[in-house]
Amino acid sequence: MNISYKIKFYSDWHCGSGLSSGVDLDMLVIKDKDGLPFVPGKTVKGLLLEAVEEINAISEQKFDDDIKKVFGVFDTKEKGKLGCCFFTSASIDKELGIAIRKGQLQGHLYRTVASTAIDKKGVADEHSLRKMEVTIPCELTGEILDVPDSYFVENETGKIEGIGFGKRLEEGLKFIKRLGQNRNRGLGRCSFEIINEEGGIK
Repeated sequence: MNISYKIKFYSDWHCGSGLSSGVDLDMLVIKDKDGLPFVPGKTVKGLLLEAVEEINAISEQKFDDDIKKVFGVFDTKEKGKLGCCFFTSASIDKELGIAIRKGQLQGHLYRTVASTAIDKKGVADEHSLRKMEVTIPCELTGEILDVPDSYFVENETGKIEGIGFGKRLEEGLKFIKRLGQNRNRGLGRCSFEIINEEGGIK
């Protein structure tokens, strides 16, 4: 089974590339070869793992073994083991991406925000000005591939829905409310939505 999801951003967001543009910008966002923004699959995987573990910690029904099965084990005692699922990068809709490239509109997807450190007297610290490139609010879609079939069931109406750990994965996606860097400063407000049965769990 594959789970398709949509990320809807409500504020500017920043997934870092680890690069800067010299004196202009201290932090650039990660872009694909066509200059379009995306969220790496490993970022989604990490956020979902964190969400699932938090829900697991406060729930009566525990899924410790399923967490290891899906996300893998990175404990040195267990010598590391890959999870059974693959997380694709979340990207802009294909048709919209084509239109953006045709019109060479990539530059309109980004803007610059500046921040500075303030001392106890309320004065900006010298040499603390930082400029960051951010992506404007938009929608991205991605998939979680090879989720075990046993986590899902077809209900009376013919719709596929999660059961057991499948339901926990869906809850985990909906639990994620912020993504990327500087989340504590208002960046990256978002929601994850499981896409409906026509294009979602399949």
